[in-house]
Amino acid sequence: QMQLVESGGRSVQAGGSLRLSCTASERTFNKYALGWFRQVPGKEREFVAALSVNGAYTQYSDSVKGRFAISRDNGKLTTDLQMNSLKPEDTAVYYCAAKFRGSLRDIAVFADAQSYTRWGQGTQVTVSS
Repeated sequence: QMQLVESGGRSVQAGGSLRLSCTASERTFNKYALGWFRQVPGKEREFVAALSVNGAYTQYSDSVKGRFAISRDNGKLTTDLQMNSLKPEDTAVYYCAAKFRGSLRDIAVFADAQSYTRWGQGTQVTVSS
């Protein structure tokens, strides 16, 4: 089974930027739709961003739209989350997720956590004011 490993989480000042990366273990990565979620203690996992298999379609939560950008590099087996203009409320553990779609031309994006079958272990992002 494909595994995902996140990296890049750290502490940063409000207004700063951070780039998270998630690396997959298999080349079938290029047939997966991708997502990023975040979670704070005591709350449900929250959708952040999603990206289609073909890389052309994205979806963002209202809270990060215009500040965050999701991308993928199938050659490197990675998905990145570029986070700009960070706010203290962005503090959370960030998870990448993947859902197998099969077709390289697939355009679907998924905002619900239940759709995803592969998850990373998470990386902590802390934004201080």
